[in-house]
Amino acid sequence: MSGGVAFDLSHVAYLRSEAGERALAQVAERRLTGASLVSDIAAVRSQFGDHAGILVETVQLRRRAAAKFDDPRRWLFTDEALQQATAAPVAAHRARRLAGARVHDATCSIGSELVALRDCTAQLLGSDLDPVRLAMAAHNLEEGGTEVPLCRADALAPVTRDTVVIIDPARRSGGRRRFDPRAYTPALDAVLELYRDRDLVVKCAPGIDFDELTKMGFAGEIEVTSVAGGVREACLWSPGLTEPGVRRRASLLDTAEEITDAEPDDCPVAPAGRWIIDPDGAVVRAGLVRHYAARHGLWQLDPDIAYLSGDDLPAGVRGFEVLEELQFQERRLRAALAARSVGALEILVRGLDVDPDALRARMRLRGTEHLAVVIARLGSGSASRATAFICRPSR
Repeated sequence: MSGGVAFDLSHVAYLRSEAGERALAQVAERRLTGASLVSDIAAVRSQFGDHAGILVETVQLRRRAAAKFDDPRRWLFTDEALQQATAAPVAAHRARRLAGARVHDATCSIGSELVALRDCTAQLLGSDLDPVRLAMAAHNLEEGGTEVPLCRADALAPVTRDTVVIIDPARRSGGRRRFDPRAYTPALDAVLELYRDRDLVVKCAPGIDFDELTKMGFAGEIEVTSVAGGVREACLWSPGLTEPGVRRRASLLDTAEEITDAEPDDCPVAPAGRWIIDPDGAVVRAGLVRHYAARHGLWQLDPDIAYLSGDDLPAGVRGFEVLEELQFQERRLRAALAARSVGALEILVRGLDVDPDALRARMRLRGTEHLAVVIARLGSGSASRATAFICRPSR
């Protein structure tokens, strides 16, 4: 059922009432998955009538929200709002950068950013065009922290002055992603033009085209943030909110490490040492592979490939200890893996059109060892070669 319910203000009012909260608690006791889903929904409908849809939807959304929030059991969401909501660790990181500022979240939606911001900013306001999401935000902000004023307003019709403005444009329509930033709601080019003389923070999809941002006249910092092993977003910071000379930043929340393009990027290209490191996705997406390598005393295996190597692992980083290097041919790789009695294989690939799952199946693994193979095209032109490194993961 999740994703099929269009909430209105009467739905939100019911869910916030004592009767609605009691009903949600009862529905939350049901599995609502697999073989029981149909019978569970039928039972909820017989007990709660027309409220069944919003009750089941809310319970399912709260369960999905556990991947983003520490305790979403009392929160209210719409499906699209949850998909776009900032994960709690990322919102907390952004709030730390804005500590002490006067902030206006002009697309506050269901309030996920406001929850992180309210205890560290000097003054805070939330606004949105969607009255349903504003009502949900009011509910989500009820527990703990200071009260946050909310109002209905268009992000392209500013209602504050002398504040840092946060914009999180909608990047979905009817459940489908929109990749052109000019098709965001509000359109990114319009946002950048309207707030060109203001302190501005804009949350974007991590895959946004950096060159397109330059064409739109953006001259601030692009921060790419990762958490739990995945790249979560690219965030635009206007020049007044960043350090001089910084245009790109990678923030690795798992290791509390940040790296910028203002740091040295002098790293050599050399054959593999003891370890191969696949840098965090935020480092790669921000174009800071060489800066990361220079910081940690690593080198590149190839100037056009993101894999790094070194004789020591950076603290807290997972690496792959090189056991054997060979020219990548499936027959040779299969024989080498069989000789090492490999039964479980992790496959990493850059620079080659190789499907890891399909390749793993063709290796016909029968042993007991758990190893990894790192595959890359090294060199350029006629001198390039597909190389495989059989490795032991550090963890």
